[in-house]
Amino acid sequence: MPDFDFDEVIDRREVPALKFHQTVLGSDGADLFAAGVADMDFRVAPCITAAIERRLKHGLFGYEAVPDRLVPALIGWMERRHKWKIEPHHILHAPNVLNTLAMAVNCFTAPGDGIIIQPPVFFDFADIITENERCVAENTLVFQQGRYSMDFAGLEHLASQPVNRMLFLCNPHNPVGRVWTREELRQVDDICFKHDVFVVSDEIHCDITFPGHEFTPFASISQRAGANSITCLSPAKSFNIASCCSSFSVVPDDGRRNTLQAHNSRLTVNKNNAFASVAMEAAYTSGEPWLESMLDYLWANVDLTRKCLKDIQGVDLIEPDGTFLLWLDFEGLGLAPEELDTFLRNQAGWSITRGESFGHLSSRFGRLNIACPRSRLRTALNQLKRAVAAA
Repeated sequence: MPDFDFDEVIDRREVPALKFHQTVLGSDGADLFAAGVADMDFRVAPCITAAIERRLKHGLFGYEAVPDRLVPALIGWMERRHKWKIEPHHILHAPNVLNTLAMAVNCFTAPGDGIIIQPPVFFDFADIITENERCVAENTLVFQQGRYSMDFAGLEHLASQPVNRMLFLCNPHNPVGRVWTREELRQVDDICFKHDVFVVSDEIHCDITFPGHEFTPFASISQRAGANSITCLSPAKSFNIASCCSSFSVVPDDGRRNTLQAHNSRLTVNKNNAFASVAMEAAYTSGEPWLESMLDYLWANVDLTRKCLKDIQGVDLIEPDGTFLLWLDFEGLGLAPEELDTFLRNQAGWSITRGESFGHLSSRFGRLNIACPRSRLRTALNQLKRAVAAA
């Protein structure tokens, strides 16, 4: 396997990287450990850089169609890595996953309808729902013995209410790191089909799983699950190309796909970016060695975090199945939410995402991004250890 240098420390402040920008860190946060925004601090796969450079050398950047090899690249990737055979005509394009979620809300629900989410969950889910004049219906995950599971009885109750028309599924789940099993997804399918609740599955973290855990696309559970769902995909997280790629949605049902495509056209979000296209094609055709190496590096970062937290009283790791986002439990520090935020920022030098951003019951938690060089992670963990010891 090729040797990729994930230990390289790159100054991301040379470009307006959001994670390191003062809009996120504040005007006084230049020296903080920036671990909030969900991207990586790793240089992208060389095959992606080379593909963009080749496209740049062509020198013409007018309107472009979808490259002939892009959709087959996606299909091959999903079949090879996740055992899911996608029909080419089921695939639509969109600027990003959140765009597809918003379009699905407007296409398949009405103002005032309820959309089910499973907090603690990615905060943009609730924002999309409320900004489009729909109502959030919370099916809160169950937290027992340090692990999260779905509340299927609660999901059944919400799904049985006619006002609740859609479920936003996060698979794998951000921020708790669960990779939902086939059996769990089958139960979701049973409940949602029974009560005519349409599933929109955000699977942007699908490639980032850890040993012992296998990702299952929701739509692959059964033909019925596929027909009752939209799957949102993008190489943005897997290959750290969020600023130069777009996304795909897989919509097996003809009627829903036609509706979504028409809405996409009305909003004129159906243009193609030349650099996004070549970056995605390169990732899906030649990026596998880089991804496998990155996953090994990431798993070692999980292990480092696990070992360091054993020596830090009051902070616990929620063991992840996948994603590069760790969910930490700070309850043992005995701090109120505002106190915790101040402590992490001022004493530990950390900038992470506050737990309450993902749901009102999660104020004792925080989301830590560990997709960074190990030297930076080790330094940050040592800073936390010293801060807790001095408190």
